[in-house]
Amino acid sequence: MATKELRINRQIRAEEVRVIDAEGNQRGVMSVPQAIALAEEADLDLVEVSPNASPPVCKIIDYGKYRYEQEKRQREAKKNQTVIKLKEIRMQPKIERHDMEFKTKAIAEFLADGNKVKISVRFRGRELAHTNLGKVVLDNILEILTEMGVSYNLDRPAMMEGRMMSLFISPGKTKK
Repeated sequence: MATKELRINRQIRAEEVRVIDAEGNQRGVMSVPQAIALAEEADLDLVEVSPNASPPVCKIIDYGKYRYEQEKRQREAKKNQTVIKLKEIRMQPKIERHDMEFKTKAIAEFLADGNKVKISVRFRGRELAHTNLGKVVLDNILEILTEMGVSYNLDRPAMMEGRMMSLFISPGKTKK
């Protein structure tokens, strides 16, 4: 739950709340004014941590410290998450073998960096009548990747999208 949504002390709207004290012991269900008085005795705040429960659960804690801990936890979680980008490689159906191998090396590097890759073959003019050539190019690229020992997962097989035929691949599991 976001810390901005938490109600503290007199902002709590419920008539009765379940109270947990600073040590983590349950103090039972009581009215909000009683709970606030209990919190003020301990020189702490009454924070509604679970507003959807029946009755709502409130903790007697130092709100500033609690908010700091929550933000610290969120920063740590954000630090550990990985961002996957989508890279795109475009080519034409009449691509030469060397150019295909060169672009395949770039695809292998993108996959090694942990990015998803969209491989597209663009058809111009009369090439659109020979979409099977685009499928052959995409199959050749996947074959070269396999020969290079690159681990990948085919997310979406080759499909036509207007004048483009494309497929999506993502990094596969690497052996450690």
